[in-house]
Amino acid sequence: MTQQTMVREDNSVAVGAESRNEHANVPSALHVPDNEPLLREALGATMKEFRSQSGFTLRELAKMANISPGYLSELERGRKEVSSELLASVCHAMGVSVASVILEAADMMALDAAAAQLAASMNSQPAVPEAARN
Repeated sequence: MTQQTMVREDNSVAVGAESRNEHANVPSALHVPDNEPLLREALGATMKEFRSQSGFTLRELAKMANISPGYLSELERGRKEVSSELLASVCHAMGVSVASVILEAADMMALDAAAAQLAASMNSQPAVPEAARN
């Protein structure tokens, strides 16, 4: 792991923090909030959830989609970007539409973003004194 300086969305600087962008070959000057899930992560988690709900093992689905189990695992963990062709192959093998996987991933990202906003707003609320609560 290399030590690097990251500029966060709020223009604060984090030194020595590992950036998710380092692994995606994205310039670290781009502002990716720490709480914002990446598309590859949301798609991977969604594919894994659909696979689990369909009852397929990783090996079974990989064989039907004509990819290696290791690569499918990397996709499901959000470590690799999935191409549209590969996403279609995996979805077809599971018997689900590409659109349903993409929409579910987008919903997951929206819920994560809303939860992060709610948590941030709750943390920025002034503390209510004990006497005011009664």
